[in-house]
Amino acid sequence: MARAGHAGTVERVSGKRTVTEDSDDEAGGPWDRRLHIVTGKGGTGKTTMAGALAVALATGGRRILLTEVEGRQQIAQLFDTPPLPYQERKVASAPGGGEVFALAIDADEALLEYLEMFYNLRRAGKALSKIGAVDFATTVAPGVRDVLLTGKVKEAVNRPDATRPGGLAYDAVVLDAPPTGRISRFLNVTAEVAGLAKMGPIRAQADSVMAVLRPERAAVHLVTLLEEMPVQETVDGVAELTRVGLPLGGVIVNMARSPLLKASQSRLARRGELDREELAAGIKEAGLEPTRDLVDALAWEAAQHADRVVLETAERAEIAALGRPVYEMPLVADGVDVGTIYRFAEMLRAQQMVG
Repeated sequence: MARAGHAGTVERVSGKRTVTEDSDDEAGGPWDRRLHIVTGKGGTGKTTMAGALAVALATGGRRILLTEVEGRQQIAQLFDTPPLPYQERKVASAPGGGEVFALAIDADEALLEYLEMFYNLRRAGKALSKIGAVDFATTVAPGVRDVLLTGKVKEAVNRPDATRPGGLAYDAVVLDAPPTGRISRFLNVTAEVAGLAKMGPIRAQADSVMAVLRPERAAVHLVTLLEEMPVQETVDGVAELTRVGLPLGGVIVNMARSPLLKASQSRLARRGELDREELAAGIKEAGLEPTRDLVDALAWEAAQHADRVVLETAERAEIAALGRPVYEMPLVADGVDVGTIYRFAEMLRAQQMVG
């Protein structure tokens, strides 16, 4: 477990959370934010982590909205529900009476909603959509599509609801965002549309999105694996997000594995010097015939595992050097299901990613 120190500094006490920096604690807690943005290299499990974070935030009676913007219906797959329509739908309950709603944001629908909200032109927008004008406009000016998508997220963050404590429809919004390679461009919408619209409704919408992306209101979390390419993309992502002034959150290390050998055994395994008689005795104790081929295969597997541990140690050091809070989720051998999401949510809370 970890505890928060003064001025946002967090000390490691035990467990898998590692923190070495001041965490921009303007809002009363490192993760007391209205908007949590989850990104990561493809294949690292960012949707899984976004879902787990949503459940973790909802625990204790909160209402959380989990959103996606890539049109892949991954949230529905994650929670084993039918494909999400363009409307918010409850997908999970959390311990303590919390609720997780989900929304798959579609750029065309967001545009129709935008036209209706500000210009009462939904019918005209449908006509434009039918003739492909929306696709044409967002292809010529891709920043506009991002404004529409992030604008809907912003609307959910700020939506009033006088019937709820705090006066807002949701206590927080979690965005399953595009991958790290595109995240800064996707979020930095003001810069993206600056050359297209110096003023007017599109520029105003972009500016209002950037108002939500302040450090006291939002945080971008990065998901990675202990492998060279995902870690390098995480390092690059942190550098780019910092460069454009977007608020950094933590790093979630997914699919982490614990070493199976002691340090001394690992060194011997890498040198090919494990005691063959000891290996044979272990195989025999497991009820198998310790043939030479089987002993050699076990020694090779041990060497591979030891090499992997060395690699992961080096990658952990790269992640620690970023100076961000680090959280670890274990490798799940049997695949991720809804039960896994709840287990990961509990682990994120135990590691104090959320309060």
